[in-house]
Amino acid sequence: MPTIHYILHDGTEHAIDAPLGDTVMMVAMRNNFQGILAECGGACSCATCHVHIDPSWVDRLPPKEDLEEEMLDFAEDVDETSRLSCQLKVTKELDGLIVNVPEKQY
Repeated sequence: MPTIHYILHDGTEHAIDAPLGDTVMMVAMRNNFQGILAECGGACSCATCHVHIDPSWVDRLPPKEDLEEEMLDFAEDVDETSRLSCQLKVTKELDGLIVNVPEKQY
């Protein structure tokens, strides 16, 4: 089972085993992870699961689709590493993925 590393804005790291096929957001929710709100439940209709992907991982992820790009317009502190965690499906290739959780979700 792949492990996803969630890093809070204060540097606290949570390494969570992630079932294949789940999303990075679902894994956080199922483990009562604080910091990813996921108000829409993964429907890509809000930006409250916004994360920053560690730069070493950005090019290994599938590209953003148009809807994800549009929803990121509603997030705070968006940059080239920004993704919506509801749009990132867990695969074997994501073992070790590092996501940085912003201080606030909007």
